[in-house]
Amino acid sequence: MIPGGLTIVVAAFNEAERLPATLPRLATFCDGRPDTDVLIVNDGSEDDTAGVIEAFAREHPMVRAIHNSSNRGKGYALRQGVMAVTREWILLTDADLSTPLDEIQNLFAAAHASEAPIAIGSRAIDRGLVGVRQPAVREWSGRFFNFVMRTITGLPFRDTQCGFKLYRRDAAHIVFPRQRLDGFAADVENLMTAGVHGLRVVEVPVRWHNVEGTRVTLQSAGRAFVDLFLVRANAMLGLYR
Repeated sequence: MIPGGLTIVVAAFNEAERLPATLPRLATFCDGRPDTDVLIVNDGSEDDTAGVIEAFAREHPMVRAIHNSSNRGKGYALRQGVMAVTREWILLTDADLSTPLDEIQNLFAAAHASEAPIAIGSRAIDRGLVGVRQPAVREWSGRFFNFVMRTITGLPFRDTQCGFKLYRRDAAHIVFPRQRLDGFAADVENLMTAGVHGLRVVEVPVRWHNVEGTRVTLQSAGRAFVDLFLVRANAMLGLYR
């Protein structure tokens, strides 16, 4: 049990094939936890993602959804979901559940021990916890992105892009309204904003398994690199205050 309750927020874009396996796992996690629910943000999917979610939600009231009319980006979808949460804690996780849901206990324990309102999962601290690795090109591009991110922003984190993050709601409602980016670099931007406001962030090693079917395109990856300079510039201009 997590004091104050938990909402699991998942951004979904064209996930009609993946959600039939993911949604039962989310519902099973919520069983016996009346203080836990799930919010799926359907970010303008062009397949039957909306139908899959709504059919499942009719039989599982702990699952609800927000449906966007057009695709705005993962960062936008997560911000939208976070701002709709009323429970005390918010878990952001990917639709493929590449990090097992029970890893939340490690994030919560680390947040509690460090008195941190934000805990982020990391694949880089202990790579021995990575069960199924990404293709070599993607793994090394991720490491290169982290190197560039640390150089440009000055943030100390070794893995900002793991999609498994825990926020206390009061901290999330400081960070997410100041988010200006809608794409994948929003993760970096949110951590920068947390630092500007003196919110402690603890990085926690988690188990992780690569699941094929990534939504990261070459264009979105390239945009994320460019957005790092925007994060640095926005911080220098005081836009995150």
